[in-house]
Amino acid sequence: MLILGTLPGPVSLEKRQYYAQSRNAFWPIMGELFGAGPELAYGARLRKLQQHRVAVWDVCRSAYREGALDASIDAGSIVPNDLAGFLRTHAAIRVICFNGQTAARLYRQLVLPRLPEALRDLRCEILPSTSPAYAAMRLEQKLAKWQIVRRAAGRIGGRPG
Repeated sequence: MLILGTLPGPVSLEKRQYYAQSRNAFWPIMGELFGAGPELAYGARLRKLQQHRVAVWDVCRSAYREGALDASIDAGSIVPNDLAGFLRTHAAIRVICFNGQTAARLYRQLVLPRLPEALRDLRCEILPSTSPAYAAMRLEQKLAKWQIVRRAAGRIGGRPG
């Protein structure tokens, strides 16, 4: 399983850690789903996700953005990650989950048209953004929607979901 965000924010870039902004719900949700919560050191969180066959990356390799909001990304500056190459070398990936609508939209626009036919049929799930800027849902509501990640990872890895 691959979880795709849009682009690391300033705090994540500074700390060189995915979802490093303390109010982002990603790690609390991963804690509930896989025991990879923010109380663990970053490396331990990544190992927990790996044990459950969950990879984390971003649609954008680089882009210009004022601040941390996805809405501030300059569309003309986006350089997508080589997801086709990643998916070819990680052929076990069967599900892509998007951390928010923007990641899904950019994937559809910038990545999907460039994927070989054999990689276009992967199951895709759009999940509510874990960003603190997405305040339309409380943490409990986001967690309920993100349960699909644990269920899918369980089926993929052969463990109960």
